[in-house]
Amino acid sequence: MERFVIEGGKPLSGRVVPSGSKNEALPAIAACLLTAEPVVLKNVPDIADVQVMLEVVQALGARVERLAEDTVRITAADVADTVDPELARRVRASILFAGPILARVGRVVLPPPGGDVIGRRRLDTHFIGLQALGADFHLNEVYELSAKRLVGTEIFLDEASVTATENIVMAAVLSEGQTVLMNAACEPHVQGICRMLVSMGAEISGIGTGTLRISGSKKLHGTTHTIGPDYLEIGSWIGLAAVTNSDLTIEGCRTDELRMIQHVFAKLGIHPEIEPATQNGNGGSALASLRVRPDQPLEVRRDLHGAIPRIDDAPWPAFPTDLMSIAITAATQCKGTVLFFEKMFEGRMFFTDSLIAMGASIILCDPHRIVVVGPSPLYGARLESPDVRAGMALLIAALAARGTSTIYNIRQIDRGYMRIDDKLRALGASITRDHG
Repeated sequence: MERFVIEGGKPLSGRVVPSGSKNEALPAIAACLLTAEPVVLKNVPDIADVQVMLEVVQALGARVERLAEDTVRITAADVADTVDPELARRVRASILFAGPILARVGRVVLPPPGGDVIGRRRLDTHFIGLQALGADFHLNEVYELSAKRLVGTEIFLDEASVTATENIVMAAVLSEGQTVLMNAACEPHVQGICRMLVSMGAEISGIGTGTLRISGSKKLHGTTHTIGPDYLEIGSWIGLAAVTNSDLTIEGCRTDELRMIQHVFAKLGIHPEIEPATQNGNGGSALASLRVRPDQPLEVRRDLHGAIPRIDDAPWPAFPTDLMSIAITAATQCKGTVLFFEKMFEGRMFFTDSLIAMGASIILCDPHRIVVVGPSPLYGARLESPDVRAGMALLIAALAARGTSTIYNIRQIDRGYMRIDDKLRALGASITRDHG
């Protein structure tokens, strides 16, 4: 099993470019099944979850061609209706094939998806929405959906689920008539998929809001779509730079996607500086650079009347749950006390046992709340990555710690961060990937 060996306590310096958004690339790959014509995806991150999704589309009958390191062409002239169970277990995003395959061929058989173990991640919203479009749903050991035709309708989601929104939109673009999708998720990666579908000939209005109006089409065509920068990776670099007292410039950022992230880091005394935008961000804001200078204040900003501040997560545009682990790790190096309230997943906080073992002062109140008191010196330890984001958080902690740390189960980190060890070494980090 591969592992990272890290010698911590060394400040880094240099410039880093975030990879394409994992959370946009995965549904984009699934969306390629909506047309028989070739679709070219650019800025695709070369990470484990993407590789599995490409294997799934190949197993379904699509042709996948690697045009460049970050560019693939997918041609789905014919599409099978059954997703391979073994592949589905390797990636949670396999659920995203439900909408496209159902819309394209009228039937889909989907095994339960795999993915991170961070608590219950309900799928009900996906199937309620697809049933509203006219699908019959059967649940045995697999999920089975079928429909002679899909018809647009008014749908109010019982939760603003990102993947359910994407699944329903992908089905609705090939449905008859108009679909009005309310309480829809509107994260940057959802907006990116909607823009991709529009470039394929779909009619979608309300992109970036909680209400999407989709006018169904009989057929979509091929396109070329560029995946946007991963704002979750950018947030990870901000936290990493601050706690290692590094001087890092993060290039290719969409600053309008970082407003709440910057707001939360400011509560911890971390203040990145925005450099002027230089180019267009493929349908989003212009791309800019973000510099995190060394010697950040790293002091928790109290609320009015000296109250202990709270950092919590919620759907966009609130602070993303995927950055809670990063912010918690950053808080261990900040002067003051802060309460973290994880509202979405009851298992995300359990990685803090590893931070405590490294020397962090953390009180686990319940599965959803912790109190961090800092700063605490961290010391190298033997660690194991439980999920993508916690794995990155522990990697950041190891880089800030005194001494040597070994992180096992790094495949979890590889699922979401493209060649993170190469990027870190280029910035001066002492990190090796041990295959022993």
